[in-house]
Amino acid sequence: MDSDVLIVGAGPAGLALATALADAGLHSLVLEQSSAATIEQPAEDGRDIALTHRARRILQQLGLWQRLPADAPAPLREAKVLDGDGKASLLNFSAQGTGLEALGWLVPNHLVRQAAWQEARSRPQVQVQFDARVIGLALRPDAGEVTLHDGRSLRAPLVVAADSRFSNVRRMAGIGASVHDFARSVVVGRVAHEHDAGGIAWECFRYGNTLALLPMNGRQCSAVITIDSNQAPAWLALSDEEFAARVQAQAPGALGTLTPAGPRHHYPLVGVYAHRFTGHRFALVGDAAVGMHPVTAHGYNFGLYGVEVLAQALKAARAAGKDIGAAAVLARYGEVHRRTTLPTYLGTNAIVKLFTTERGPARLARQAVLTLSEKLPPFNRLVKAAITQQLTGRSGLGPLGGHGSG
Repeated sequence: MDSDVLIVGAGPAGLALATALADAGLHSLVLEQSSAATIEQPAEDGRDIALTHRARRILQQLGLWQRLPADAPAPLREAKVLDGDGKASLLNFSAQGTGLEALGWLVPNHLVRQAAWQEARSRPQVQVQFDARVIGLALRPDAGEVTLHDGRSLRAPLVVAADSRFSNVRRMAGIGASVHDFARSVVVGRVAHEHDAGGIAWECFRYGNTLALLPMNGRQCSAVITIDSNQAPAWLALSDEEFAARVQAQAPGALGTLTPAGPRHHYPLVGVYAHRFTGHRFALVGDAAVGMHPVTAHGYNFGLYGVEVLAQALKAARAAGKDIGAAAVLARYGEVHRRTTLPTYLGTNAIVKLFTTERGPARLARQAVLTLSEKLPPFNRLVKAAITQQLTGRSGLGPLGGHGSG
C-alpha cells in the first residue's frame, strides 16, 4: 500500500481532511493535478467564506484558524434582508441576545486555502504530489487503486474524492449527482464605504438581480451580485467607478458613499448533490459531495462538517482494528452527512427559486413570506431559529430554542 488514504484534490477540504487524519494517526497521500505554486500561493479570487461556529471550532482544532492573519476574520454580527425596491429591512438576524459574539465570521477564500496548505504540510503523515492527474480508478476487494496520467498506479485501503463539485473521480466510482444549473452567475468585487458597517450583512433581493454586501474589516465589504448569466458580461465591462456606482444605487444608505476597492471576479452558479457519499473503499468530501448555492454560505462549512465526521469514523475504525475502507465503516459518515446537508441543500434551492423569480405571483409570495416572518411572532421565531442555526452551526440558541452543542 502507498498510504492509508489517497485523497484526490488539494483544495481546502482535501487538505483539511489530510490534516484531521494525521491527527488521528493515519497517513494520507494527496494527489493534486495543479502545480505546486497554485496551491502554495493561492491567488485572491474575490470569494469570501462565511464560517459558522462549528466550522471555526473545527479549524481551531486542526490549527488552520491560528494560521489566518489576525485581521482576516471579520465578524458577522447581524444580517438584514431587503426585498424589491424597498429600503426598510423586512427580516433581521442578530447575535444579540444569543450569548454569542457573532453569528459567524467572513474570511477571504484564498487565505483559508493558504492556511490549509500550511497546516497540512506541517504534518509528516501528509504527503502531497502535484501535477498528478487521476485518469483511472479501480475499487478492488482489498484496496482502492488510482491510475495517474504518467502511468503510475497507487493503492490504499481508502480513496477519497475532494476534486470539486464536477468531480471526475466521483464519476469514475460510478456515483451520480443531482445537478441544478441556476442559469445565473455571480459577479463579486470589493467596495469601500464611508460609514462603519457594524458587522452587518445586507441581502437585497432587488428586481433584476440580487445584491449581497458582506462586511469585511477596514471599512470594506464584498459586493456579490447575482444575475442571469447573460447579464454578466455587462457587469464585468463596467469601469471600477461605474461598478461602485451601480452597487451604490442598490445598496442601503447606512454605508454612505461607496468607492471601488478591488478587482471583480465572475462565477457561474451550479448546485450539486451526490447520490451517495460513500461506497466500498471510497468516499466523497467537500464540494464533490455537496456543492451549494452561495446564498446560505454553507459550501466550506459542510465540507468541514464532513471532514470531522469522516475523520472520527476512520479513527474509531483503526482503533478497533477494522478495515478503514470497508463500506460498513464509511456508512455512518454517509448517513450523518446526508442528514446534516440535504435539508439545507433543498431548502436553499427553494429559497433561491422564490427570491429570484421575477414573475408577479413569485414577487407577491416572497413579500408575503418576509412580512409574515417578521410580524407573526411564532413564525418569526421558527424562521429565525432555523436560519440562525444554519449560520452558527448550533442546534439551538438560548431563547431561539434550547442549548446547542456548538
